[in-house]
Amino acid sequence: MCDIPSYKFKPELHKKYLSRFLNHRLPSFFASMDTNRSVIIYFCLAGLDVLGNIDKLSRKKQNEIIECIYSLQVVNENELVSGFQGSSFLNTKDNRSQPSPYKWCHIANTYSCLLSLLILGDDLSRVNKEEIIKSLRVLQLRNGSFKGAIEGAESDMRFVYCAACISYILNDWRGIDIEKMMQFILNSISYDGGIGQGPELESHCGSTFCAVASLALSNNLHRLSKRQFHNLRRWLLMRLETGFNGRPNKPTDTCYSFWTGGALKILNAYQFIEADDNPQFILMTQDKYGGFAKWMNAVPDPMHTYFGLAGLSLMKFDNLREMFCPLNCTRKVHDHLKTLHAGWS
Repeated sequence: MCDIPSYKFKPELHKKYLSRFLNHRLPSFFASMDTNRSVIIYFCLAGLDVLGNIDKLSRKKQNEIIECIYSLQVVNENELVSGFQGSSFLNTKDNRSQPSPYKWCHIANTYSCLLSLLILGDDLSRVNKEEIIKSLRVLQLRNGSFKGAIEGAESDMRFVYCAACISYILNDWRGIDIEKMMQFILNSISYDGGIGQGPELESHCGSTFCAVASLALSNNLHRLSKRQFHNLRRWLLMRLETGFNGRPNKPTDTCYSFWTGGALKILNAYQFIEADDNPQFILMTQDKYGGFAKWMNAVPDPMHTYFGLAGLSLMKFDNLREMFCPLNCTRKVHDHLKTLHAGWS
């Protein structure tokens, strides 16, 4: 390990940075993300939750966000496209009261919206669970993977994870052929021990986390052979330099402190890393006005800010809230969800 100068963690700046996105318009350089506002909302809320600051949002503001999220819910029994939109950006006067391609759900937005509601303490009573499960079922392909939307979307391990999370949150796995999902994950294990976005694709820590977390959420980690389990942990442990990288011969990146670290946590191997330098790598990417960036001297964004905080939480850093890695949320949020599940049964 190389020597890294010491940087001071400034949580108050991060609270202000994340709150700014919830209280004001998106900055102009985020214009391309306008159709995915629900994802930005999730990263901001999740980051504030890790900081233990979600309760500092006024009740009025929390209710406003909850109502905004529910306004994005799509219920379409005929076309099986129910779930949540990324934003209302593409909605028009003409499609306001009728089905439309622009009002189709996206599996990543549905996942983000459900988690955001849980972070805000909502009971999900207004979520149309039945229609979401029906719509989820038609997104699974023959090879066991999932596509992001009914048309015009990719299919890979990211959306397998979203499907597993949605099923876990709603406590209903009827929308997934679990055996097909299992085979897709196992077929995506590469020669080096890591897992790619699909069969015969390069191992990547993002897709590896998605696969491992999907196995954990569906209680199928035992389906990994002893050799696969050992090789997977070894490949992930080798991603640590001064921070974590996402694949061999790539630079370290703030977000992989969670993608890689979270996968190691699920596989009970996080304790094997030499983590002394890792907090300082994340703090190197801390902006003087708040937020974390991908790399040092880069522009911060809500995604890397959240994953930087989540990564620091895995290191038990500065009293940040403990993570429940498989669902990509704090244990506090997961405890709330399990309370809801007990009431539904």
